[in-house]
Amino acid sequence: MTTAEIRSRFLGFFRDRGHEVRPSSSLVPAGDPTLLFTNAGMVQFKDMLLGIGDLSYRRAVTSQKCVRAGGKHNDLEEVGKTARHHTFFEMLGNFSFGDYFKRDAIRYAWEFVTGDLGLAPGRFFVSIHLSDDEAYELWQEVAGVPARRIFRLGDKNNFWQMADTGPCGPCSELHYDLRPAEERGELLQEEFEDLDERGVLLELWNLVFMQFDRDEDGNLTPLPAPSIDTGAGLERLATVLQGVDSNYHIDAFRPILDAVSAVIGRPYAPEGPGAVSYRVLADHARAVAFLLADGVLPSNEGRGYVLRRILRRAVRHAWLLGRRDPTLVPVVEAVIGGMGDVYPELTTQRDLVTETTRAEEVRFLATIEGGMHRFDMVTSEGAVRDRVDRVVSGPDAFKLYDTFGFPLDLTQLMAEERDHTVDVEGFRAALEEQRERSRADRARSDAHGSDTALVEGWHKVSPDADQRFLGYDVLDVETEVLAVRVSDGTVALQLADNPFYAEGGGQVSDTGRVEGDGWTLGVRDTVRIGERVAVYGALTGGSLPPRLEAPVCVRARVDAPTRRDTQRNHTATHLLHAALRRTLGTHVVQRGSLVAPDRLRFDFAHPTPVSEEEQRRVEELVNEGIWENRAVGTGDRRYRDAVAAGAMALFGEKYADVVRVVEIPGVSMELCGGTHVRSTGEIGLFKIRSESGIAAGVRRIEALTGPGAFDYLEAQRRRLEEVAEVLGGSAEGAARRASQLVGDKRELETLLDELRSAGGGAETVVVEEQVPVKGSTAGYKAVRLRARDARDARKWGDAFLGSGGSGVAVVAAALPGDRHTLFAFASDDLIAKGVRADVIVREVATIVGGRGGGRPHMAQAGVGDPERLDTALRAGRDVVERLGRDAGA
Repeated sequence: MTTAEIRSRFLGFFRDRGHEVRPSSSLVPAGDPTLLFTNAGMVQFKDMLLGIGDLSYRRAVTSQKCVRAGGKHNDLEEVGKTARHHTFFEMLGNFSFGDYFKRDAIRYAWEFVTGDLGLAPGRFFVSIHLSDDEAYELWQEVAGVPARRIFRLGDKNNFWQMADTGPCGPCSELHYDLRPAEERGELLQEEFEDLDERGVLLELWNLVFMQFDRDEDGNLTPLPAPSIDTGAGLERLATVLQGVDSNYHIDAFRPILDAVSAVIGRPYAPEGPGAVSYRVLADHARAVAFLLADGVLPSNEGRGYVLRRILRRAVRHAWLLGRRDPTLVPVVEAVIGGMGDVYPELTTQRDLVTETTRAEEVRFLATIEGGMHRFDMVTSEGAVRDRVDRVVSGPDAFKLYDTFGFPLDLTQLMAEERDHTVDVEGFRAALEEQRERSRADRARSDAHGSDTALVEGWHKVSPDADQRFLGYDVLDVETEVLAVRVSDGTVALQLADNPFYAEGGGQVSDTGRVEGDGWTLGVRDTVRIGERVAVYGALTGGSLPPRLEAPVCVRARVDAPTRRDTQRNHTATHLLHAALRRTLGTHVVQRGSLVAPDRLRFDFAHPTPVSEEEQRRVEELVNEGIWENRAVGTGDRRYRDAVAAGAMALFGEKYADVVRVVEIPGVSMELCGGTHVRSTGEIGLFKIRSESGIAAGVRRIEALTGPGAFDYLEAQRRRLEEVAEVLGGSAEGAARRASQLVGDKRELETLLDELRSAGGGAETVVVEEQVPVKGSTAGYKAVRLRARDARDARKWGDAFLGSGGSGVAVVAAALPGDRHTLFAFASDDLIAKGVRADVIVREVATIVGGRGGGRPHMAQAGVGDPERLDTALRAGRDVVERLGRDAGA
């Protein structure tokens, strides 16, 4: 039975029993900062299991993609060494949210493994929590498992909890006997625990009975609606059903291992040399493909750092197999080919996955050789003074990380292979020291531009009143002051009706003014203070009374022209996002933005530079959307409904249950709390200023809209007119005139090269005479040469050496910028007699305070004192004669 058939049968089995078939959630848990990655099927149902969610169904079934490579659940170190550990795997699971409980959960599991999958009932053992008498009875009653094959274990093995407090409960596991038929039989408790620990009894299914709520004192209270959370490893089930000895030998891994074999150039042998590295490459390629497809990109922190660790561990294992070129891309392609039909995001994000993988490999390969050499040095027999400890020091481990890009766990793995350990605390201390330096540098750079945090010191004028944000619709409002804070010349106000937008979602804060009775506050920024927003700045007129008493009426005015420019840029980012996805592909997703009145900046996932042609197409699409003057609609919706309707959500952002949706019909729909124009025609014009890369797989576009775009194009027009004036023509004919002048310049340069090659033009002979060399004579020529660059001097030397004569030439080249360089050239016959250009130029250069070197036939040196050049050129003759005389001796 193939892996695909097992997955399909599982989903179908539970669908037929009233379960909602739900797609796998992303590997990036939505709105859950407590988890690095989705590591179990229950993650997407966490709120339901906690009793705080709201779904239209009470039963669900999934095949969930999972990663365990960081945080509490980290199997990275065991990958490739054991038959079962992976960074990426699929977890089959069925769930009940206050519907069925232990009886049906046990019945369904038993019916599926012994019925649909056809596994022998007599090869199963069951473990339960030592206190769970109910499960003990149900396994016998419902499944017919004999009591002698049911074992009670403690909390470590058979009790599950989501956190230190909250929902929890006992669990029950199905263990499959992998022993040969002649060795199978009943087990004592100690034998069961030993075989289970060694993996001879393979855990295939875990049923969690979530029935208690644990308080801070550890007390357990029964939940009003007990739930079921189960998990069955798809790869493990396939291993048993396909009769193989390792997860790596099931059908899903065969094409991936074949791809590794093809790129390495040797077939995979399970027990052969390098077998672990083959398996690591196969496993890590799956993790890399799925993480990239779900929007995780390599970086130096968080999820991106874990991905980078996985990638670099794979590169290192390819290195161990003899590879010195990128290896993972064809292996990742095999993953996409084998699993893209089940997980379509792999196919739609293919370009992003492959190009980012290739770029990251190339980046690490550029440093890995130096890092391996450095590691060899610090672990060599002579490197560690105390051979008893055999420790890679913290500073050495940090240097491998900081300079060569080796993650700590990679250094630890390599150290373990050489019977060394790593001073982890020393590494962390060095890392923290670097972070402290970075923080100090940032603090120094921000010292003159940062504002004091406005958290304390507030005088509450109207403490019980609420604050409302009116800035979506109103920019000028009469309102009351809720609270005031004065410190170091800065005045901050919290307003009851606030029209000022506080920075968020990439959009900068509003500016403007607040007018009171005899005073005016110039608002330079708007910040969030807990649940409220405060405006602050300096008084531009009058003074505040010593103490404000309610009510304090003011007029708050947002700087309308600046806000309108900001809104143009914000709505343009939505048009730009849509245009990029149409032009480059649906793998393009936002990775950050800046929306200011004078410009916009948009960061997005894309593996390669955006070509000029693609940029033009993007500009066309955005401007078409502007000139069609489409209405921009905004409104609140439930988060789930908005996403189901196709609204784009910002990667990694946590959203409330009710979200604001900004829609440009037929073009774009995004979750966004920013301010926008009412129709796209208000934007006026859109122009890209630049496109660049800012990280692996992340590009940045900076652009202008409205008046800013017009001013930019006007400045370009003026520059073109200036160029045309210099060229002596019109702006319309500037390109033609420039092309003509470039052609004329090229012809003149060709003519000049010909003249110089013939020895004419810019050359002044200082010395030209015969010199005795080893019983014969040779020509010595010393010249001054006006040259555009060093290539001119080398061309002169090539012509000299190509003339066929016997001789030496020393050239003093005068270069633009009043720079000078010495060159020496020697013919082959003189080189054979010991007269070498590199020796000559070094001696001649000492006269002008320079140093140099090169090859026997051509050498070059600097010039410190150009005034002595003629003296040096004449001295070159004596150097040649001496070298010829010494050769003769």
